[in-house]
Amino acid sequence: MTLASTALRGATRFGEAEWQTRVDLAAAYRLVAFFDMHDSIFTHISAGVPGEKGHFLINPYGLWFDEVTASNLVKIDIDGQVIDDPSGIGINPAGFTIHSAVHMARHDAGCVLHTHTEAGVAVSCQSEGLLPINQWALQYYGKVAYHDYEAIALDLDERERLIADLGNQPVMILRNHGLMTVGRSVSEAWKLMFNLERTCKAQLQIQASGAAVTPVPESVCAKTVKQYWDSYDAMDAGKRDDIEWAAFRRLLDRKTPGYDS
Repeated sequence: MTLASTALRGATRFGEAEWQTRVDLAAAYRLVAFFDMHDSIFTHISAGVPGEKGHFLINPYGLWFDEVTASNLVKIDIDGQVIDDPSGIGINPAGFTIHSAVHMARHDAGCVLHTHTEAGVAVSCQSEGLLPINQWALQYYGKVAYHDYEAIALDLDERERLIADLGNQPVMILRNHGLMTVGRSVSEAWKLMFNLERTCKAQLQIQASGAAVTPVPESVCAKTVKQYWDSYDAMDAGKRDDIEWAAFRRLLDRKTPGYDS
């Protein structure tokens, strides 16, 4: 079956807008797997379904991230009720708790991406959190929220506290737990997480070296974060092509094809 016929079949079954979101979301899962940012079958990436208020897509619980495809994603509502589950596997309740909280509160949350990487968990355990000490880190200057650890996220009443801590920020560090990004699109959430992961790795390497760190003046921090977010805003508004996301998609086409089926 050709790529064009697969896309046509997917668009016919789910609608063109939902199919595109499914393909992007499956791509994000494959990228997390490819860059070794997964935690076995745990952690999640969710995306809102275009035109369907209160519905979002998430991975089937039990699949490796490199097994996720556009057509096997599970559609659920804001209460965790399964609407469409092609694999019949179901979802992870802990994933539902965190992701539903954000989707309920943030109408701009096109995609929520959560990881438990070694570097991300390590930084989440540090009392000072993410430090503005390199260029990657500066895109998050003044844009990181923190949420204290409350055990595995199975209690629905934690949602209220989590969204209160998140506010309008695009990034959250879940203390003693991991990282989360909130993007207006799947591509934005992925790029924020990709750079956040590299930022955490760099921070740990700098700290491990024991070398003195050159501080970045606040005025430069403010200028840099604006430069980053002017670019993100332009892509969200359709004023600039997202050539980086296109490059990531081409990487997947070469290295782990089939996500868009």
